[in-house]
Amino acid sequence: RSTNRLTKTVMVALHAGIMDDSVGKLQEEALKRKERLKALKNRKLQTKDQDEGEPENKSPVEDKTEEKHGEIKLRNYAPEDPVLRERQLPKANPASIEDKVKDQLEAAKPGPVIEEVDLANLAPRKPDWDLKRDVAKKLEKLEKRTQRAIAELIRERLRGQEDDLASAVGSAKQEEVDSD
Repeated sequence: RSTNRLTKTVMVALHAGIMDDSVGKLQEEALKRKERLKALKNRKLQTKDQDEGEPENKSPVEDKTEEKHGEIKLRNYAPEDPVLRERQLPKANPASIEDKVKDQLEAAKPGPVIEEVDLANLAPRKPDWDLKRDVAKKLEKLEKRTQRAIAELIRERLRGQEDDLASAVGSAKQEEVDSD
């Protein structure tokens, strides 16, 4: 087991050495590439300067960097050097946000609350609700016909009972006459 560990550590060390060499090579290549790009950029700028009639020894890249660094603005830092104190910006007064807050509070107020809640709209619908809705009109027509038919049957029974009643009354009269 100790030999396996030793060989593993040797392999890791060798691999790390190879990695260090390859990383070093990559960094060198990157630096060379940067130098080539700078040279190319300088040549391009020099050709532009010559076309415009400006002197060749002036380097615009350096001027731009100096301008960027020359404009130091000190907002939150209070320098001790009197030269830097001149560059310090005056303290800004924060804007009043009361109006914005009021507008947001008014916008956040809830609208009128519906006092009456229809439970049928809140409850989940059954799977066959659409079928019932489509059949409802047809059922209304059938209900009207059914009511008419029931009324007619009741009328017929009443007519039949009147006839039976009249015959019963007539037979009762005859019985009375017969018994006298």
